[in-house]
Amino acid sequence: MGRSEQGGHAGASWPSGPTRSGPLRGLRILDLTRILAGPFATMQLADLGADVVKVEAPGRGDETRRWGPPFAADGVASYYLSVNHNKRSITLALDTAGGAAVAHRLAAAADVVIDNFLPGRLRRFGLDRDTLAAVNPGVVTCTISGFGTGNEYSERPGFDFLAQAMGGLMSVTGQPGGEPTKVGVAITDLVCGLHVNTGILAALHERARTGLGRHVEVSLLDSQVSMLVNLASGWLTAGAEPELRGNTHPSIAPYETLRTADRPLAVAVGTDRQFQRLAGALDAPALAHDPRFVTNADRVHHRPELRAELEARLVCRGRAHWLRHLVPAGVPVAPVNTVSEVFADPVVTDRMVVEVDGVRQVRSPIRLDGEALPVHSPPPGLGADTEDILRCLGWTVDEVRSMRASGAI
Repeated sequence: MGRSEQGGHAGASWPSGPTRSGPLRGLRILDLTRILAGPFATMQLADLGADVVKVEAPGRGDETRRWGPPFAADGVASYYLSVNHNKRSITLALDTAGGAAVAHRLAAAADVVIDNFLPGRLRRFGLDRDTLAAVNPGVVTCTISGFGTGNEYSERPGFDFLAQAMGGLMSVTGQPGGEPTKVGVAITDLVCGLHVNTGILAALHERARTGLGRHVEVSLLDSQVSMLVNLASGWLTAGAEPELRGNTHPSIAPYETLRTADRPLAVAVGTDRQFQRLAGALDAPALAHDPRFVTNADRVHHRPELRAELEARLVCRGRAHWLRHLVPAGVPVAPVNTVSEVFADPVVTDRMVVEVDGVRQVRSPIRLDGEALPVHSPPPGLGADTEDILRCLGWTVDEVRSMRASGAI
């Protein structure tokens, strides 16, 4: 199958870059996204070997470069550094003829073009699905939006916080009687990015058979609603309206944080056998035979009494003692760590932290054949690869200088 069938117009060229390893090696991605969901998605693809060229506005770049504190020593916000490694950066003013021309050249050779502009905005620059597919039939295009297309919310700017609010997540997050609360990280953005990659990879798989690309669309609101899983099913099938439950689980007990003599302990007992182990490890085997606690359904029904019985024993010793005592007994427990404690854990740092050119990064959680995915390069400086990419595409030094003077790059 020729390159034009696989994606990338037969006469188009793609700027050569560093050689990457991984199952997506050779995949060409033009990244027109910014902030979090899109950059997170493209970083995952880059970690798997794809060549990602990130397009940013001249002089400004991705908004997250300024979303701080905290900032790195060079003044770049750590927010940006979290989701942009293994990419190249080019600055293009898409609303100029010169900037749009470069973007068109890249899109004509790309396998994937991904954006998070408001619906319809890319048509202004000639980068919409119909225009790109006319010259590059195999291209997979993808749009991330706040609320999808063709509905009364479509023109609204979308942010993770708004999706968490509208999509029901905040209504089930927080302490009973307290204020609905967002999750501590932008979880809707991240899940949206994972759905984006599922859609893109599915479209690429189909393209191997048909030679034609697809348009993938994922919205923050849709992603958030899909995350309601059992809570959504409970409402749809039984009309059950979830409530704020703090750290307790509506259907499992004990599955919550419990007090010890010093710091809380996360306990996740999912089976009756595990509860028997917990009762034995607390020197209270009779609890497993108490009619209130024999089955999970019994324990859920009598949760306040169960909690009182367990905490009466746990508060006699500190968290560290119980971890040493309960883990070997096969009881599912964990410390409630701060972020600094997470990265003080040698297992975490060994598996998930890597330093590249002086920038410490969290690597992809994916492992292939037991090996972690490599982080080849740190998040790029704003427009760090602009001139190299343009020269590779055929623009001369004088032409590049002229483009920079005109504000196109």
